Amino acid sequence: MSILDQRKLIESIHPFELLSTTTLDNLMQKIDIAYYTKDTLLISKNLPSIAFYIIIKGSVTELIDDEVHNVYSYGDCFDADALIYGKCEGKFVVDEDLICYEIKKEDFLELMQNKKVQSYFLQDFVTRHQHLKNYDLQSELSGFLMAKVSDIFLHEACVVDYSESIYEALKKQEDLKAKVIIVKDGLNYSIVTDTDLRKHVLLGPVDIKDNISKISTKGLISIDIDDFLFNALLIMTQSEIKRVVVMKNKQIIGVLEQLDLLSYFANHSHLVSVQIDKAVKIDDLKMLQDDLKNLITTLRAKGVKVRYISKLVSALNLKVYKKVFNMCVDENLRNDCALIVMGSEGRDEQTVKSDQDNALIVRDGINIDLYKEPMMKLNSYLLELGFPECSGNVMVSNEFWRRDVSGYKNLINEWAHSMNDSDVQNLSIFLDAKCVAGDVELLEELTTYLHHNFHQRDDVLAHIAKAVLNFETPLSLFSGFVLEKEHQNKLDLKKGGVFALVHGVRTLCLQYEITQTNTIERIKELNNKGIIDKNFATELIESFDTLSAIRLKAMLEAKTIDESNYINPQNLEKIQRDLLKDSFKIINKFKKFMSFHFHLNMVS
Repeated sequence: MSILDQRKLIESIHPFELLSTTTLDNLMQKIDIAYYTKDTLLISKNLPSIAFYIIIKGSVTELIDDEVHNVYSYGDCFDADALIYGKCEGKFVVDEDLICYEIKKEDFLELMQNKKVQSYFLQDFVTRHQHLKNYDLQSELSGFLMAKVSDIFLHEACVVDYSESIYEALKKQEDLKAKVIIVKDGLNYSIVTDTDLRKHVLLGPVDIKDNISKISTKGLISIDIDDFLFNALLIMTQSEIKRVVVMKNKQIIGVLEQLDLLSYFANHSHLVSVQIDKAVKIDDLKMLQDDLKNLITTLRAKGVKVRYISKLVSALNLKVYKKVFNMCVDENLRNDCALIVMGSEGRDEQTVKSDQDNALIVRDGINIDLYKEPMMKLNSYLLELGFPECSGNVMVSNEFWRRDVSGYKNLINEWAHSMNDSDVQNLSIFLDAKCVAGDVELLEELTTYLHHNFHQRDDVLAHIAKAVLNFETPLSLFSGFVLEKEHQNKLDLKKGGVFALVHGVRTLCLQYEITQTNTIERIKELNNKGIIDKNFATELIESFDTLSAIRLKAMLEAKTIDESNYINPQNLEKIQRDLLKDSFKIINKFKKFMSFHFHLNMVS
């Protein structure tokens, strides 16, 4: 390896690339190259560390209590903690003949005087993990991700007292060049838009001398000045509105207009939303599918977290489902049923379309057969729009997933007393249910009934929880990852990491009667209830974010659904591989937590 190659390797390791040219030059002069044979013990409780190691060739295994904790290979480095704190909880053993750089202990500790190096190596797991993620994205990050409402132009708000006349309010609105009128009644606010004026004054019986409160609409939608602009975009998309009122310390300070927001983001999400609203036939919706995928790609390229992309895509998909539902179901039948989505869609975690998971709840006393033909049509439309067929047939086209409320309650009763794998799987799917069209109260009634039936049913809950151990975490001695030869030396992110976390959190929420369906919101609520501490909750969220981000990249590049969960770690940047390893470690930690919490070693 040439001197230039040596320097490139050191600079590729975070945080050494932050060093000044002079500091890096001095460091390169102090670095030694060493060779160690297989099975050499480098560091242990009784063998203090003498250097900071950077691997050129070979591999080293870190063991804690004789269990593999980590595997280090080319480009990896270890162990700063042993040098900084003068102790080691495990041992580092050469697994494959090792050639490495060594930075002597005294030189490394001198390097620690650099604030940037110090701040990185002294961080805990969560902070260090976030630090790596930020560094990984720094070439792509823009103001898009971090921009707040306070960063954008706000229009002056036209606020009038509820007792003012419509005429007086309109004069004030004209003076301020405002788009809407906000009506104040004590601590309560309502709004008057052009639509209200046209409906009630121009086309209705209301006189301009009447109080403005007579035509105002309650339910003012607002956002805090310190909130993120992306959340404002979500609010507008979900609520189908063109502006939000901005608050500071519970006082109105301005209005954020959709046009200004879209100019800032320039991402076409509103265009997609408008096109969905205007669609009158299925072909109109078909034309939007490429736009949706392009939107996901654009947001990802701008560094937006996957959880926020998922929320925006879910909001748009919700509009698609409602539109298709209205195309297929007669108006007189719509209020006596609830169309629900489950799985990643129900959790608001779907980005690229995956298998359909949907069902229909019919009000008791209504003939279920009335919905057979509409649901067959709805299923066929979804297939045309690119929502793939569910391999397990969890779709409204399947009679099993078209029932009235009593029928679902009978099904829940069966799930509450069954150890059948199929029943456990169906229950898990239903736990993520979200209503996308029809009467949401039908689903709410079943959710309450379901949680009541599983109250203190620790025997069944343990059986449900055991599924977190169905798949091994792909972190072992093969360069740190266990790869599947039958899948071209790739690993399955869903089975290896995402499933255990999603299912485990879902099961805990069933036990503690938490009704949220989004995984991150569920984790936060588990922390609020004291089931897991704040640090562990943050670790889980960071790990979920990392797995989701890497998986999204794979899904966008995959040619088929079967390929979408597989990645080759060697195709990732080193920092991404480090993040993935860290995430898998947290998955293993979570599996141990679940095993202890539900006594899974006693479940047959």
